[in-house]
Amino acid sequence: MNGSELRACALQCLLETDPVLKAGKVAAMSAAWLAGELALEPDAAMPGSAAIPGRPERPALVAPRLVGRRSMATVEGRAMLIHALAHIEFNATNLALDALWRFAGMPPDYYTDWLRVAREEAIHFSMLSAHLQTLGSEYGDFPAHDSLWEMVERTREDIVARMALVPRTLEARGLDAIPPLRAKLAQAGDMAAAQILDRILQDEIGHVAIGNHWYVYLCGQRGWEPRPTYDELAARYRAPALKGPFNLDARRLAGFTEAELDNLA
Repeated sequence: MNGSELRACALQCLLETDPVLKAGKVAAMSAAWLAGELALEPDAAMPGSAAIPGRPERPALVAPRLVGRRSMATVEGRAMLIHALAHIEFNATNLALDALWRFAGMPPDYYTDWLRVAREEAIHFSMLSAHLQTLGSEYGDFPAHDSLWEMVERTREDIVARMALVPRTLEARGLDAIPPLRAKLAQAGDMAAAQILDRILQDEIGHVAIGNHWYVYLCGQRGWEPRPTYDELAARYRAPALKGPFNLDARRLAGFTEAELDNLA
């Protein structure tokens, strides 16, 4: 890695435009951190805003309604779905890298947690991208939308809002969505894709748990009640309304309280 400070390396990874190189750099950063080769300066100011992450020229970004329907009855339909999931994981990698470098002054465990998220999201992207190639397509072949990153951009100045509305709101929706998608892929005979989604679901429970942990921590630091604070942040930043059915078991494992789950119901 160029540089010896974790957050500086995370920014370098965020700005990388090639998805394969980005995944490789994230893996190298994680290995260097585990080997004690990177320092942490959590209070250091970082140059630039990096409001737009490094990304390839393709896929074309369109409104969600223009992404297209995905029929599991055809190879192309399954490829479109795997492509959409790969794009989510690519954005999630950038999301974790942004959380790593952007917010100063957090405890060391915060940076360790988000480095873990970045590494696992990059692995998810690589797995889905490789499977996409077995279906005759590559990442970038289909249009995609940018809804996840739009919320990252809105919350760039507010770490409490970031923790509330990205991992524990938008990413938590993945906990609800993955099981039915997995069932459709399995029914279509694509067991390799179904097994990838099994891995992703288990990792994503941990990622949402990290968001929950740091959201509650930050509310405690400020003397705020988490539930009313969440409602206020969701309204202020125009978070999407949550719609069921909900994967309550996965959400419970990810750290949502019974009161929050009752409120969803």
